[in-house]
Amino acid sequence: MTASRVFPKIELHVHLEGTVRPHTLLDIARRNDYPLPCDTVEELARLYEFRDFEHFIEVWILTTNALRRAEDFRQVVVDYAAEAAAHGAVYVEGIFSPAERVRRGVSWDEVYAGFSDGAQEARELHGVEVALTPDIPRGYTQEEARATVDYAVKYGLAGVGLGGLEAQFPPEPYADVFRNAKAEGLASVPHAGEVVGPASVWGALEALDADRIRHGIRAIEDPALVRELAAREVVLDVCPISNLRTRAVRSLEEHPLRQLVDAGVLCSISTDDPAMFDTDLSRDYEAARALGLEPRRAFEAGVVGALQDEPFKAKLREIGERFDWSANGADSAVP
Repeated sequence: MTASRVFPKIELHVHLEGTVRPHTLLDIARRNDYPLPCDTVEELARLYEFRDFEHFIEVWILTTNALRRAEDFRQVVVDYAAEAAAHGAVYVEGIFSPAERVRRGVSWDEVYAGFSDGAQEARELHGVEVALTPDIPRGYTQEEARATVDYAVKYGLAGVGLGGLEAQFPPEPYADVFRNAKAEGLASVPHAGEVVGPASVWGALEALDADRIRHGIRAIEDPALVRELAAREVVLDVCPISNLRTRAVRSLEEHPLRQLVDAGVLCSISTDDPAMFDTDLSRDYEAARALGLEPRRAFEAGVVGALQDEPFKAKLREIGERFDWSANGADSAVP
């Protein structure tokens, strides 16, 4: 294990269904009698070679439909908490897409109860606080969107997001749903600015009253938007390797993270879908560091963006303040 793996880390953007490593996915598919298009780890790895974002969504639907039972959802959270803790994670916000599972015949309660039980067990077994933030898939009905919010309230979750096919479905049609979510005390954490430009981020801010933006990297195309994000201290959940794998950026060298940080935008670092993108939390933090964001600054942005009350954030800040970043090479000059 390299020194970088011992840095304390915060991850605000990870899709729990996308954390299932190939061997575990094969086991779950077999016990649920779900026919995957391949039956070896090597074949799954080849399946995860994405042409573009839309191809990623196709494979996402194909593989995540193997998850069928509360036990599957519980296991996914606990397994990822163990993995994230090994990379230094002290706080994780896990995303899941309940409406997708419900369309496959699973009940809302089974999905929410399974993930919630997993979060509790993750805290007890691995010492990692996992806050849950269900996503509304773009293109799903208003009824499904409202149900996603209603069950998030019922289970006392942290927030609600909007994910999926950003290019086909802008945020504005979900404004009423998010207004109701915020009235119920849920945070608004939509995806925006990943494969669509600044208009998507503006829509998330104005129509959905976003507390944080998942991705947001294409905000760099609009200087006024960058200034707005910096002034309001809206944290962007940046996922460098994910952006490379889905072809949202052509190379890591061309990633706009450095420009965003230099402009004063707060950026946290996450994996997005680590099993599907062949990454882990340490690798994404290392990629971010190469792009100009030191681990300590990423951690501090994570504290700002965390969907937690002030006493909990104070505990996170204390972890960062106690850690000797310079002794572990995490605070050295960035190239």
